[in-house]
Amino acid sequence: MGDLVLSSAAVPPAALVVAMSFIIALCAQITFPLPFTPVPLTGSTLGVLLAGALLGSRRGSYAVALYLAEGAAGLPFFAGGAAGFVHFAGPTGGYLIGFLPAAYVAGRLAEAGWDKTPFKTFMMMLLGSGVILAMGLLGLARFVPAPRLLPMGLYPFLPGDAAKACIAAALLPGGWTLLGARASGRRQ
Repeated sequence: MGDLVLSSAAVPPAALVVAMSFIIALCAQITFPLPFTPVPLTGSTLGVLLAGALLGSRRGSYAVALYLAEGAAGLPFFAGGAAGFVHFAGPTGGYLIGFLPAAYVAGRLAEAGWDKTPFKTFMMMLLGSGVILAMGLLGLARFVPAPRLLPMGLYPFLPGDAAKACIAAALLPGGWTLLGARASGRRQ
């Protein structure tokens, strides 16, 4: 039996976008609440960054936008099965909004060749995580006093983001194989 390859010749691009939105939703269910902050550690970042790196800046952004719309519409796709538009106005709203530019950044960097070596791929994923953290801090600042902002919204997430960047870098070649993107040059 041959390798499973889901190139855009075999699967319409829209189906890849929908599938990736579901993968992000699945990653979001990996959640570790932290008692000292309203923001949980989640696997969402991993899914978002893989969306950009695997599908490219345009389609990766579409997948993230679809994921955000699905969660806002009431599907239990946000961290821990949460749903609803209200999450965009809460303490985690900035992080959610940051997913979109993070996928775009990861996709653009991958398109520019940052996905060709493990170190550059790791750095690409860290830069994408940095976008999410920056947007998250901006949103969280409405709910947390300035002296507590970094201890509640940044520092606890740095080790996990580094680990997720390593995992994403390790998973990327498997994603290329599954999508047939690397060999076909169809990643956009």
